[in-house]
Amino acid sequence: MSDCGCHHEAKNAQEQRVLRIALALNAAMAIIGGIAGWIAQSTGLLADALDMLSDATAYAIGLIAIGRTTRFKANAAWLSGSVLLVLGLGVLVEVGRRVIHGAEPLSGWMIGTALLSLAVNVTVLRMLSPLKSGEVHLRATWLFTRADVVANFGVILAGILVLWLGSPYPDFFIGTLIGLYVIKEAVEILGDARQARTESTPPTA
Repeated sequence: MSDCGCHHEAKNAQEQRVLRIALALNAAMAIIGGIAGWIAQSTGLLADALDMLSDATAYAIGLIAIGRTTRFKANAAWLSGSVLLVLGLGVLVEVGRRVIHGAEPLSGWMIGTALLSLAVNVTVLRMLSPLKSGEVHLRATWLFTRADVVANFGVILAGILVLWLGSPYPDFFIGTLIGLYVIKEAVEILGDARQARTESTPPTA
């Protein structure tokens, strides 16, 4: 009975359940956050929504990767990191566009939406906690969510400052910080993927 592979199958089933729930929650919040960011003219909320969308992509890739080879999982993590890097750079471009053309972010929308996102991300982070020391594609999903929690706190603070100061610049500032943080996480994930690729490549004779 010890060689039946039952423990491996149970582990995969648990991973699939966690990733499916995380995927659904992040996809929903990406849509909600994107709409709220557009209405609120907030680069911080738009950046956060893009981050949630990248998370949903990571969870989808994580589901596909379960039960696959180490090489496949490393490639999945590499794709996740690449998507996150592109989105992070896109956030910085959007911040620059709004600084030039102007915007009037609505603090109430920023704070309320970010609080909802924070509740979702804390829930998902707790669910993913057992996976953070797992294989590279699963570690990537945990890193994505950890970045989201930090971003949520930043958007809440920016919303408070926008209300207090009557200025859009706290929103521009947090949008920039989220973009830079997203890029940092992308580089970390790409580094993990590169290492996993190297370890999965058989030595040449």
